[in-house]
Amino acid sequence: MKPKILVTGGAGYIGSHTAVALAAAGYEPILVDNFANSSEKVLQGLAQILQYKPAFYEADCTDRSAMEAIFQKESNLKGVIHFAAYKAVGESVAEPLKYYHNNLDSLLVLLDLMQQYGVAELVFSSSCTVYGQPDALPVTEQSPIKPANSPYGRTKQICEDILQDAVSSGRKLKAVALRYFNPVGAHPSALIGELPNGVPNNLIPFVTQTAAGLRQKLTVFGEDYNTPDGTCVRDYIHVMDLADAHIRAFEYLRDTAENSFYDVVNVGTGQGNTVLEVIRTFEAVSGQSLNYQIGPRRPGDVEKVWADVGKANKVLGWQTQHSLEDALRDSWRWQQKITAEQKNG
Repeated sequence: MKPKILVTGGAGYIGSHTAVALAAAGYEPILVDNFANSSEKVLQGLAQILQYKPAFYEADCTDRSAMEAIFQKESNLKGVIHFAAYKAVGESVAEPLKYYHNNLDSLLVLLDLMQQYGVAELVFSSSCTVYGQPDALPVTEQSPIKPANSPYGRTKQICEDILQDAVSSGRKLKAVALRYFNPVGAHPSALIGELPNGVPNNLIPFVTQTAAGLRQKLTVFGEDYNTPDGTCVRDYIHVMDLADAHIRAFEYLRDTAENSFYDVVNVGTGQGNTVLEVIRTFEAVSGQSLNYQIGPRRPGDVEKVWADVGKANKVLGWQTQHSLEDALRDSWRWQQKITAEQKNG
C-alpha cells in the first residue's frame, strides 16, 4: 500500500506539480483545495499525467470540521505538505487581515489535527521573503530574519515561529520549512502549469500572457535598484526541481531519529537574474518580442535576493536539474496550450 501524503493547496501551481513528483516517487497524494487561486481544470491535467484521478477534496483549510472529515476518511496518512496560503505580495499589502487569517489559521488547524490523528511529518511551504532585504548575498539559512517587506512575508515568518515553538514543546512533530525562492516553469507535458486567477502577481505569467497577446504590455517595476541593470534580482527555480525538493524533504524527515524535529532549508538555484535578463532570455527561447515598459517601484518588493543552496545539496541530497531557459521554454509551451484552449472555446 502506497504511503498517503495530504497535499493542501493541491490544485495550485506548486501543489499540483508536487503531486506528480509524489506519485512518481511511490506516494499516494491526497489533494485538498478550495479553488481560491486554482482551477478544477488542473485536476484534469493531473489525471492525464498520472493516468488516474488522484483523491481530491474541495475544502478550506481554515475550516476545522471540513479538514477533520478528511483526516477521518483518509486513515493512515504518513505526512502533510502545506501549500494552502495566499501568496501575492501586493495584495497582502492591501489586504493584510485576509492574509493573516488564511495563512496562520490554516497551519494551526492542520497542526491540531495532525496531533489528534497521529500524523507526525510536515513539509511546510515557506519563502525567501522571511529574510526581508538581506544584508549579504547569497542568503544562507543562518542569515538574519529581518522585518518582512510585506504582510505575506510576515505570515511566513510567524508560521515558522509556530512550527519552531510546537517542536520545542516536545510534541511528536517532525517538520521542515522549505524556503522557496521564485518558482517558474511548468510540467514538460504542458498539461499543468501556473494558472493565476485574474491579473497575475508573478513575473512569468505576465511575460507569457503579454507574448501571447492577452495583455498589451508588461510593466517592469523599477529601474533604479542597485543591481546590474537597475531591475530587481530574483532566484528563479523550475517548479519541477522545487517539487522534487519536497520528496527529498520527506525522506530527510523519515530518516531523522528524533520524535520532535524542526529544520529550515533554502530551495533555489543559487544564482540571481534581473527582470530584464528574464525578459531577454524569454525572447531568445520563444522567438517572441515582448512589449514592456518601465514603471515605478512596487510596494513590498525586495531589491535583490538569491539562495545559498549548500544545505539543500547536503542534507536533502538535492540539486536543480533545469535551467532558466528550460523553465521559460516550458512556461511558454504551457501558455500556448491554454491560449489555444481559450480561443477554441
